[in-house]
Amino acid sequence: MAFAGFPAEAFAFYEGLEADNSKTYWTAHKDVYDTCVRAPMAELAGELAALVRAEPKLFRPHRDVRFAKDKSPYKTHQGAFFEVMAGVGYYVHVDAEGLFTAAGFYSHSREQTTRYRAAVDADDTGAALEKIVRTLARHGLTIGGDRVRTRPRGCPPDHPRLELMRHRSLTAARHHPAGPELEGRASFDLVRTDWRRLRPLVDWVETNVGPFEAE
Repeated sequence: MAFAGFPAEAFAFYEGLEADNSKTYWTAHKDVYDTCVRAPMAELAGELAALVRAEPKLFRPHRDVRFAKDKSPYKTHQGAFFEVMAGVGYYVHVDAEGLFTAAGFYSHSREQTTRYRAAVDADDTGAALEKIVRTLARHGLTIGGDRVRTRPRGCPPDHPRLELMRHRSLTAARHHPAGPELEGRASFDLVRTDWRRLRPLVDWVETNVGPFEAE
């Protein structure tokens, strides 16, 4: 089936789950999750896969609580990741607040961070990334990713791209609030538009950083 949007029940389901993250709530509303959340996300992911030439991974709704202080059993969003190379790709999720879109590189292994900072440090590739990030911010996307608090070891305090050098991973994202627009086909267009704007960032990472490699 073609993706037709996320019904209002999807957002109401997550509002309820945030208020009562319990097996009792989940069991009573699992049909809503299956029909109004999981199924539309699978349809959306199937259509988006052709845009980025990457197979989607739909995340499981259960949290891994083995080492977590928060023992609530269920995730309060349904996400899908489209990996174009290890640790690099596009992301989308739906939650009580609406639809979240993002892209970039998500792992922060030592070797990947080293390659990233070398590319940021170089005048040509660093300036290219700076321009990409500036354009994304101008279009309302939020620049994120894990960063060190001060500056990387060996990086001069007057480095022209110090803020970018601080990153150990780099993403850009946008949140679209819940409402009638997300309940129809227009929500596909919102993701497609964001991902097209995010493509230069992903392309830059593919070319200059490369995949995550297990250490």
